[in-house]
Amino acid sequence: MLEKIRAELDTLSGAERRVAEQVLAQPYTVMQSAVSDIAASAGVSQPTVIRFCRSMGFSGLSDFKLKLAGTLVGGVPFVHSSVRPEDPVSEITAKVFDNTVTALLKCRNEVNPQAVDEAVELLAHARRIEFYGLGNSGIIAADAQHKFFRFGIPTVAYADSHIQIMAASVLTPDDVLVTISSSGRSRELMDAVDVALEGGAKVIAITVPDTPLAERATVTLAVDAPEDSETYSPMLSRILHLVIIDILTVGVALKRGPGLVTQLEKAKRSLRQKRLRSEHDDE
Repeated sequence: MLEKIRAELDTLSGAERRVAEQVLAQPYTVMQSAVSDIAASAGVSQPTVIRFCRSMGFSGLSDFKLKLAGTLVGGVPFVHSSVRPEDPVSEITAKVFDNTVTALLKCRNEVNPQAVDEAVELLAHARRIEFYGLGNSGIIAADAQHKFFRFGIPTVAYADSHIQIMAASVLTPDDVLVTISSSGRSRELMDAVDVALEGGAKVIAITVPDTPLAERATVTLAVDAPEDSETYSPMLSRILHLVIIDILTVGVALKRGPGLVTQLEKAKRSLRQKRLRSEHDDE
């Protein structure tokens, strides 16, 4: 429906176009607003809002808002609206959720199952796994290490480039290095990758496709999230990287078989004494 409104902009009168632009800019706010509020925000009269709805082929505002709600709730939005300073919190919330959901679905549809299978195979049979990331990606590396060490595989995460290149120098052909990067162009990270490859270690890259890091890796899990990571802290790519780590975690757990369950239960039991009892513990 948003796409339809955008296509019809040039056919509308000046006043009706202002209503259309208000809908495109803040669809969630319009959906929840009274006709007087919509008119005030667009700088038009209330009858103009009704005329706009009829120009778009609806019987009135209620019919228009019902169809608009179905468009916004029913799936991935056709139009990605960036957050603006004048947006109310309700609009910011909706846009952040929508952009995140869209990015997740795009990644799901584009992920290479063969590359995931190869990565899981390497990790499941690794003697040692190391996770490298710089800056924000270092946090993702730490999260990955937190998941994988429970499998009984020697695992470590490094976010310091000096330690990374030293650690990479002692990796062997039986080891796997997982690199995480939202740009795929970090010179320091690629230096560590080159050192690891020279020693025979396998490298899995979770990064942007068609980048130097993606081309160097043994296996690349491509994550392409359109965002300005040069200026802003990565948001969408960070969430996608966490999901890819979860996929690898589940894949390796299944690959290592039923014996892993006993090991995971043992780790869980070790935490019980550190938690306060719940009122449901005895039920």
